[in-house]
Amino acid sequence: MNEAVSALSAVDAKLRRLIERAGPCTLRISGSQSPFEALAESIVFQQLHGKAARAIHTRMVESFGEVCGVGVHPSPQHLLDCPTPQLRGAGLSHNKTLALRDLAAKTLDGTVPSLAKIRRMDDESIIAHLTQVRGIGRWTVEMMLIFRLGRPDVLPVSDYGVRKGFALTFGTLKPEDKVTPADLPKPDVMERRAKKWHPWCSVASWYMWRACDLGKPANAATLQPE
Repeated sequence: MNEAVSALSAVDAKLRRLIERAGPCTLRISGSQSPFEALAESIVFQQLHGKAARAIHTRMVESFGEVCGVGVHPSPQHLLDCPTPQLRGAGLSHNKTLALRDLAAKTLDGTVPSLAKIRRMDDESIIAHLTQVRGIGRWTVEMMLIFRLGRPDVLPVSDYGVRKGFALTFGTLKPEDKVTPADLPKPDVMERRAKKWHPWCSVASWYMWRACDLGKPANAATLQPE
């Protein structure tokens, strides 16, 4: 991580100033889940607050306790075989139930690769495979690439936080401004800037999220020129 921070600081003066204010990168990788388990969790969490999503995910896993063991995540076959009321009873919507079934089927047929195989694939190949699953878009896979697989060169240009952080760092947006769509950069603008960030775009993205944190009222002064 120190290598990435040093390299980014050397090639981009504005990013370097953000890094100096935000401090060391503490990006943590959680790689213990299989792609199936990570994507199942992502589906459950979509469009929900974290606490509510966590409760639903926990209830879903617990509903398989008799067949899988307490706290053990169900397998793809378990998800396909279980009755729909079991999933709906855990709090899953109709669409999320369908998405989980599709994820299970595509894991069994090999569309969703194993963790061993996915580690040998490049980022775009992973995105192409996983976005074939109902309810899984590019952003979801990019989050998995960064936070589950530890891929170092991912730039999620559709992520609101990354876009806002970019506007705060490189644009005219001020922490006290109300953000409008016009304030947020287009993907091509971000990609042009990011040409100098390769192969460390994931770490640069992490600092864009930190720019948003620093831009909150209690921390706004941190982003002002010295």
